[in-house]
Amino acid sequence: MRHITTTSARTKAAFVAVAAIGALTLAACSDSGSSDTSESASGEAEMSEEPTEDTMAMEMTAITVGVIPIVDVAPIYIGVSEGYFEEEGLDVTLELAQGGAAIVPGVVSGQFQFGFSNTTSLILGVSNDLGIEAVASGVAATDSLDADFAGVMVQADSGIESPKDLEGKSIGVNTLNNINTSTINQMVRDDGGDPSTITYVELAYPDIVPAVVSGDIDAGQTVEPFTTVALGQDLVNLGSNFVATSPGLMVAEYFTGTDYAAENPDIVAAFEAAITKSLDYANSNPDAVRAALLDYTSMDEATTQAVTLPAWPAEIDGDTVDLLAELAVTDGFLTEVPDLSALK
Repeated sequence: MRHITTTSARTKAAFVAVAAIGALTLAACSDSGSSDTSESASGEAEMSEEPTEDTMAMEMTAITVGVIPIVDVAPIYIGVSEGYFEEEGLDVTLELAQGGAAIVPGVVSGQFQFGFSNTTSLILGVSNDLGIEAVASGVAATDSLDADFAGVMVQADSGIESPKDLEGKSIGVNTLNNINTSTINQMVRDDGGDPSTITYVELAYPDIVPAVVSGDIDAGQTVEPFTTVALGQDLVNLGSNFVATSPGLMVAEYFTGTDYAAENPDIVAAFEAAITKSLDYANSNPDAVRAALLDYTSMDEATTQAVTLPAWPAEIDGDTVDLLAELAVTDGFLTEVPDLSALK
């Protein structure tokens, strides 16, 4: 399999800024558990805006959405900024959480009315009868193994030249027994290797690249902006574990609680309409996405221009849900594939 390296000056310059971003993000996310930062989605909570005739006539419904401070959720920030949610009568507050696995209990408990989570976490939630259901697609991999927002990084002189060479190695991932481990395992299987020999090490995303560089682990799975950070450190990308598993893999979904959906069908329909419009807009306007990253992340402009953007299809990919559930069974996360109709 071909190695992928990028050593542009712009990427080099981006590294320092993104490393700082990682530290800031980690600090912000680790101080108070599953959710620690909330803000008005417009970022102008202290500003008073003159109501329009339309907004005066429409009764607005306040909702809180649990999201992760990563590139993947750019469409919802854009949708709020463009007024797509307001047009549907929704007053949105976005609350930041450590990861999708932390958002699932937040939605189940009613802390959030909606949330963003990776597809495997939702599958595990459904299998445990947590009472959740998908509302819309969240984010997807690209179709290019060489140009995706995710990657598996190794040192250039590690002797690891293909996924099969990951046999017997240690790999850093942000969550054990979840989408990253199952897709890396599949990547190794497809290359003729035995993933049962791999030792996975759970690390926060900002810590994965330094651990690979220092030699504490043999490889690390990254998403943007840490994929760009890794390439800036002259690490070698074996390719995207998502694309290797299935080009265009639906990595995450927006979801809500089953009880909430039954009690509030109009609100759920309004959210679905607004987020679908937001996904369409983001997918067609990468410049708007990069500009949005300047608003809700600490990335500088050079970094926002350097990162590889994911895809944001508006339709839920039921085949991806089936595939990830089958991989969860193969890897022993599940004993059998549950009824997945709530996630399609």
